[in-house]
Amino acid sequence: MTDKPRLFGADYSVYVRIARLALLEKNVDHALVPVDIFARDGVPDWYLERHPFKRIPAFEHGALRLSETSAITRYVDEAFDGPALQPAAATERAIVNQIIGLLDSYAYRAMVWGVYVEGVSKPKRGETPDAALIATSLETAATCLATLSRSIGDADWLAGGGRLTLADLHAAPILAYFTRAPEGRSLLAGHANLALWWERMRGRASFEATRPSD
Repeated sequence: MTDKPRLFGADYSVYVRIARLALLEKNVDHALVPVDIFARDGVPDWYLERHPFKRIPAFEHGALRLSETSAITRYVDEAFDGPALQPAAATERAIVNQIIGLLDSYAYRAMVWGVYVEGVSKPKRGETPDAALIATSLETAATCLATLSRSIGDADWLAGGGRLTLADLHAAPILAYFTRAPEGRSLLAGHANLALWWERMRGRASFEATRPSD
């Protein structure tokens, strides 16, 4: 297909940023079509064809339409030239997929909504944070970080290998919000190998190019 891929969403979204990171790491020319799910008028009617649950991102390439981030990033990796973002060996791919599953199932909700939104975003808006939710979210976040720390070991990248994978691209936007909270920075600092990984990720051109505008 020669059509330029289109990604629908907003730059503040963790999952839109994950997809953008994959596209940029593969050097894929694409268009970002703005869709703000928190807009005053709500999600536009035309977007429902692309995502029935009114979430972001959605993706279009020729006749192909996708609406789940992991499907988007795996397609981008497999359909376009550029550095591979998934290992060739089944055992190593399983580790990448397990990390992505952990991030989706446990880290995202705790680190972004439970720590960042409650502890950082709400106070900025003059709202009262839920201290109990922050506390339980930090417990979950601590377990996630410990698990990721064991996975990376002495390697440079989260899946324990010598090159960046989709696991790293999935984790980085979550950590970007989590580390805006002082508690998040403190927990991360307790894992020297993850702290080094975080500095490595923050230095990538794709990460800087996808920085949210807020």
